[in-house]
Amino acid sequence: MQTQTLHIIDYVIIVAALITSLSIGLWFGKGQNSTQKYFVSKGSIPPWAISMSLMATLISSVTFLAYPGEGFSSNWILLVQGLMVPVVLLFMAWFIVPLYRRVIGISAYEYFEKRFGVFARMYSSIAFVLTHFSKMGTVFFLLALALSNMTGVNTFLIIWIIAIVVIVITLVGGIEAVIWADVVQGFLLIAGGVVSLILILCSVKGGPAEIWHIAQSNGHTGFGPYDFNFKKLTFIVMAINGVFYAIQKYGTDQTMVQRYLTADSDKKAIKASIMGVALTVPLWIMFMFIGTALFVFYTQNPLPAGTRPDAVFPYFIMTNLPQGVVGLILAALISAAISSLGSDLNCLAAVGVVDFYKRLRPGRTDLQNLNAGRWIVVFGGLGAVGIASLYLLAGDEGVLGIVFTLYSIFSGGIAGIFLLGLFSARANKQGLFIGIMACVLFTAYAFLSSTKIGLGKDKHVLIDMGVWGFKQHKYMLGVYSHLIVIGVGYVASLFFPKPNLNKNLLYSGWLEKRRNPVKETEVRNG
Repeated sequence: MQTQTLHIIDYVIIVAALITSLSIGLWFGKGQNSTQKYFVSKGSIPPWAISMSLMATLISSVTFLAYPGEGFSSNWILLVQGLMVPVVLLFMAWFIVPLYRRVIGISAYEYFEKRFGVFARMYSSIAFVLTHFSKMGTVFFLLALALSNMTGVNTFLIIWIIAIVVIVITLVGGIEAVIWADVVQGFLLIAGGVVSLILILCSVKGGPAEIWHIAQSNGHTGFGPYDFNFKKLTFIVMAINGVFYAIQKYGTDQTMVQRYLTADSDKKAIKASIMGVALTVPLWIMFMFIGTALFVFYTQNPLPAGTRPDAVFPYFIMTNLPQGVVGLILAALISAAISSLGSDLNCLAAVGVVDFYKRLRPGRTDLQNLNAGRWIVVFGGLGAVGIASLYLLAGDEGVLGIVFTLYSIFSGGIAGIFLLGLFSARANKQGLFIGIMACVLFTAYAFLSSTKIGLGKDKHVLIDMGVWGFKQHKYMLGVYSHLIVIGVGYVASLFFPKPNLNKNLLYSGWLEKRRNPVKETEVRNG
């Protein structure tokens, strides 16, 4: 596979992007002298910057590589999940954002404890930590693998360079540096994607009209199949999965919730969350369409045999783009990783301090808590490097499967817990505990009876249960886990006393305040 080598101007662009990111971290390092400042910046971030940060956090280098790969190899069905996000968020943002800003300090999982007790908080916090560690390791791994294949630079060296940049930015500058670095990297990401798409469109003989004609003729457009079938990947599976993805991401994920707290008012926080989705969804669409356009381009210009779908976009970058533009695209790819990793590190530190360190070491000063958070940033970054290194030593086969396994086992039912707590005043901690246990048992059954191991014809499920095994598509596993928590948790709650709740923890409480703003003001003044 013949590819061009990077020109000096490409290296200059990449190094300039890294130096800019580091400079932002060092600049905002001034005044990071409290946990509130370090983790939520005391509400000093403008809505447009928060929205750019939300976008940059969601568009990681995995998206940069995976979406074009999916668009190249299939149609747009995986976009359905992302397209459900604005539908759900337009309904949720108006009460989710004010709720969190009213009832928590830093950690999203404070809400879970106030609603259901310590177990719910620990379960959800640990789920966040485990899934985001696996995500960070995957981002490091896929980025390093792609850049190594494109440039010839050692993969371990790439991982360590990116890790040092991310750790320094997050360690020194806190959430403020992460968000403002996201702004710069977000613009770079948008520029890289737009330039790539324009150049691909110009490279295809016949232009956009021919792209549409060939893609449509070969089944690379649309969101089907549209069968009402849960056993294979269909529109309905992705739509349902997308609804719960949006609820879990925007309603329970610390990386999102922490951004709500950085604005100085509910109105600005809501505006930022909606603007963030308005930026993100078009980018998901653009990167998917880049894959569609690449399919047409390589129909006209055949690829070398054996090229994987997720390697097609990097191959195009290195073989068809001019010097300087290659550097811009690679800088955008690296920036996407830095944005996502920096956000994850700061949020992991926030959860580590608020949910665990303060509980294990009560009575510590705020400065001691802040220092603990900084140590968590360092060790969290090194831990993610360790996970990525294990992936490299083990090879790339099954990495995403490992991530999905961890997600299924450790974060099952989180959105269900949130929905049950938000909409049911009758649900209690005893019922929820039973619901979570049922969810864990179901997840174990579904995973063990449907996951295949081995190579080629020797593949077999971990536990063969015949017709009693889990036969539906793996994306439905997460959906069912949430529904089990809701259903079992609610019914089990009926056998225990009704909880005495703060109305601020419920959707009905928010609705009552919205309908009676005068009464709420009187209560506050009274």
